[in-house]
Amino acid sequence: MSQNPAGEAAARPTPGPAVESVTPDYTAADRFASWKARWGIGRLGCRIKPGLYALGTPSAASRVFASANYRLSFDALRRNLKGLDAWLLVLDTKGINVWCAAGKGAFGTLELTRSILGTGLEKLVSHRNITLPQLGAPGVSAHRVKAYTGFSVTYGPARAEDIPEFLRLGATTPEMRGVRFGIMERLVLAPVQLVIFGKYLVPASLLLYFSGLKADAALTAGALLAGGLVLPALLPWLPGRSFSVKGALAGLAVTAVLAPFLGLDAYQLAARAPICAAAASFIAMDFTGASTYTSLSGVKKEMRAALPAQALSLLAGLAMLALKRFL
Repeated sequence: MSQNPAGEAAARPTPGPAVESVTPDYTAADRFASWKARWGIGRLGCRIKPGLYALGTPSAASRVFASANYRLSFDALRRNLKGLDAWLLVLDTKGINVWCAAGKGAFGTLELTRSILGTGLEKLVSHRNITLPQLGAPGVSAHRVKAYTGFSVTYGPARAEDIPEFLRLGATTPEMRGVRFGIMERLVLAPVQLVIFGKYLVPASLLLYFSGLKADAALTAGALLAGGLVLPALLPWLPGRSFSVKGALAGLAVTAVLAPFLGLDAYQLAARAPICAAAASFIAMDFTGASTYTSLSGVKKEMRAALPAQALSLLAGLAMLALKRFL
């Protein structure tokens, strides 16, 4: 038996699950599931079973498209293949979308190999080609997939909505290969950020409010909005390169907007501003995983510098408040 170029044991075929049929129809239940995922409700369960699916009535000559088992990725693929008979090969990415899974290795060479061989795909199609999403490329070595399985890899467009045009042209254009990250693409990701950190900051804000600390309650909510909403909306225009700096500036800006309505003197405002900036900065850093601007190494580097600065900013603000109280 031959060995693969990486020295890893080649995946052996195993009995695959029965091929299931799917349609391109996007139902009300699908929309509700998408809404829940966007708001972080049952996010860990937003996945489908890995395996091979038949869209329409595919034949041995029909194209094969690969996707992640994150439900929103799979739904985007099948919706944009309406009117086409195709095979959909769903990799086990642990419920993570294609781009993130490719960066983490879950949408990768070995998983693609296991999926091809494990489903017996070679027995169902007469050709040896599989189409992958452009954003899966970082995790896949096409020549190794070819060596392990005999299947050649073709990369489609970055966005599922461009698949019909890609199929019409028979190739991707530069525009199809580019990643767009406009304001709507950013804002659609904001609800998850708000829910993740809102679980802690909303109760804290309510506690402060009913304790009579209404200004602190407003600023706590403001920090959440600064890091979870203002940062995604204004990401390209906020000064600085790092998300932590952009988030801190968003926190300071929201604090300045709220200040005239809170009745705080200059000292009180100066004490609370670094606290709000630190909180917004910390929330903003979490958005790195959703953006097109960062890499894993860059995020780690930023966190090493930002976390101590955020802690010092928080402690400085608390110290000023304590000093004011005791004096």
